[in-house]
Amino acid sequence: MVKENLIEVRNLKKYFKVGKNATLKAVDGVDFNIKKGETLGLVGESGCGKTTCGRTILGLYKATDGEAKFKGKNIYSFNKNEKKEFTKKAQIIFQDPYASLNPRMTVADIIGEGIDIHGIYKGEERLKRIYTLLNLVGLNREHGSRFPHEFSGGQRQRIGIARALAIEPEFIVCDEPISALDVSIQAQVVNLLIDLQNKLGLTYLFIAHDLSMVRHISDRVGVMYLGNMMELASSKELYEDPLHPYTKALLSSIPIADPKLSKKRKRIVLEGEVPSPINPKPGCKFAERCKYAKEICRKEKPKFKEIKEDHFVACHLCN
Repeated sequence: MVKENLIEVRNLKKYFKVGKNATLKAVDGVDFNIKKGETLGLVGESGCGKTTCGRTILGLYKATDGEAKFKGKNIYSFNKNEKKEFTKKAQIIFQDPYASLNPRMTVADIIGEGIDIHGIYKGEERLKRIYTLLNLVGLNREHGSRFPHEFSGGQRQRIGIARALAIEPEFIVCDEPISALDVSIQAQVVNLLIDLQNKLGLTYLFIAHDLSMVRHISDRVGVMYLGNMMELASSKELYEDPLHPYTKALLSSIPIADPKLSKKRKRIVLEGEVPSPINPKPGCKFAERCKYAKEICRKEKPKFKEIKEDHFVACHLCN
């Protein structure tokens, strides 16, 4: 059975004015779908526009152009009531578990804030719901009366996950939810997210730096560079047969535990600096750092095309 698209993003752009004649193109014409119940991983270097893309889809930033659809309806054309309903159906888990929780609120009040805004549960029902959520993320009811500073980073992120789940969302943007945590805790949090997805039928946009962790959790993976989507394919396909030179370079940096295999593999080192996203040059954004770049790469932006079944690439060399 073919799953229907829960999220559809078309030519999404988010620009920021940073000076009189300067425009920062954080997201510059991105296209992708996320099917109901799947996880789409989004990877790329810092500053490539991953987080901005996720927040623009949720409507936390106003899109400069393009559209993002939730169940076939354009998010940016919602009326007031539709917007409130959408905030119930779509939530975010923030990157920093230290900054994203109000230090003056108890854990129970942090988790219950969304419940109160939407008026889903009242009185005893509300408290029962909070305790259920704490149990769901691996904490217990006694934790509800404590404050965020009393918890470790991993526990705080679990509280953040419980808060996101409080109003029974269908879609969650996981904005680098493990990057601020110890390596020993990262796998626990990712496995928790996988378990919750299986139990509750959630759909994720999983934004991260850690390529091996993205492979573990994602059904499909998109690679971003300087506000553009460079490649998008199933997790298995992307990691075993990358087509874009940037994707190949990224994947060559993943450490391999086997010393023999590690010696055989050749690391692709990218030269040059990442160009500024402010008033970028025409053509492919990766052309300045690509050793295969031709004249057309510097003049004309490549189209994001399906090269193989469900494998999309934006590269003149692949077209």
